Amino acid sequence: MNTKPLDLTRLKVFPLEERQSLTRADDILLDPDAPPAPCPPAVADRIAECARRIKRARELGAGVILIYGAHLLRNGTAAILGRMMKNEWITHLATNGAGTIHDWEYSWLGRSTESVRANVPTGSFGSWDETGRNIHLAILAAALRGDGYGVGLGRFIAEDGVDLPSADDLEAAIRAEPSHPLTPSRADALLAIRAHGLPSGRIAVQHRWKHASILAQAFQHKIPMTVHPGVGYDIIANHPIFNGAAIGRAAGIDFSLFGGSVETLDHGVVLSVGSAIMGPQVFEKSLSCVNNLRLQDGRPIVSDHSFYVVDLQDGGGWDWSQGEPPKTNPAYYLRFCKSYARMGGEMQYLQCDNAAFIHNLYQQVASS
Repeated sequence: MNTKPLDLTRLKVFPLEERQSLTRADDILLDPDAPPAPCPPAVADRIAECARRIKRARELGAGVILIYGAHLLRNGTAAILGRMMKNEWITHLATNGAGTIHDWEYSWLGRSTESVRANVPTGSFGSWDETGRNIHLAILAAALRGDGYGVGLGRFIAEDGVDLPSADDLEAAIRAEPSHPLTPSRADALLAIRAHGLPSGRIAVQHRWKHASILAQAFQHKIPMTVHPGVGYDIIANHPIFNGAAIGRAAGIDFSLFGGSVETLDHGVVLSVGSAIMGPQVFEKSLSCVNNLRLQDGRPIVSDHSFYVVDLQDGGGWDWSQGEPPKTNPAYYLRFCKSYARMGGEMQYLQCDNAAFIHNLYQQVASS
């Protein structure tokens, strides 16, 4: 076979404002002080228990990690999470690439989401100039400081843009110190500047809906925020500026930072909300890394931690408090339950709307 790779540099991109977006930030944002949507009694009891464990974790100086999928943002919880970050009831947030794309689009344009069915046949799905360009710009600039995806994009939104060095300065730094740890980042930035005509100095990008951004609020409240994307998973791959090395480097920095927060989980709490694959997959590797290093240092492994896993899908009709189902049971293949059930702590599965869970949880913690 003579298969040739696509020349992605030839992709045609379109102004984001021309896209028919399906959701608006002003329509979805929830008021933290409004009455939350009611939950079934059994779920409400578990939310109250989760609130008590969060308060206990923070009193003991333990971490509370929120791992979430894009729908938690799209369901309007940014202001609620901002309150929780401000009070340090959440000490780390982690999401996937989609969570950042909607976050940036809401913060810049005030609207997001598109029809996949309508736009794939026209070749326009994901091919939006500002989204791919600006997220890459944030990642490339962050890498020059040694920062990852989450803090880089959060800073970009919160500070309305970035500063880029000149191509000549980058080339001089590469030539002077080719073995410097930042040389790969400098080379990627240099390539982007020359290939796409990026100017040096301040690049201003105004974000009029910062209040709709979880990433910006995490940056403002100095709460660690990490992003765990897949190369080719996200629409920022549908742009001539696409750079898998830059995305991978940013994700690698964030994986290390995520591990630093997993290190704080003795007596802590993990909230996995609407993250069926990314959350459990990243967490299990990170916990193994933490335990590996602890055992080398003669310390005990992470213990007395609890998990609250939230999704709309049922738990496969299995009582996860009784352990793992056999492989002959379909519930065995629910990754978002199975992985966390193996992580040494107590796992509770709540079949619940993710925004209702977060809203009720916030008010429970605030009133306890």
